[in-house]
Amino acid sequence: MSEAHLIECTTTFGSQEDAVACAEALVARRLAGCVQVSGPVESIYRWEGKIHRDFEWKLTIKTVSSRQADLMSAIRSLHSYSEPEIIILPIIGASDGYAKWLIEQTTFSGE
Repeated sequence: MSEAHLIECTTTFGSQEDAVACAEALVARRLAGCVQVSGPVESIYRWEGKIHRDFEWKLTIKTVSSRQADLMSAIRSLHSYSEPEIIILPIIGASDGYAKWLIEQTTFSGE
């Protein structure tokens, strides 16, 4: 099975509560088959001319490329950051069973 259409998206949230709420919403909307919440992770970054150091919760989101635009829109609407990190990478390999499952989870089935 070709996995070229499978993607992984990462984003971060400032609180565990917000990260979990986003993860649940993405799965409920079938924008993701699986979302893992990790953290806290320490982020050091420059924003508006200052260096910041914050603890954040990282979401690792698995989905299909056909859902990418809707996924990014949903993350933005659910996020408190004015410019959230949204990084999309292709999944270049996955087991056939997992790939099939991910496609099924991100396809509308009338549920």
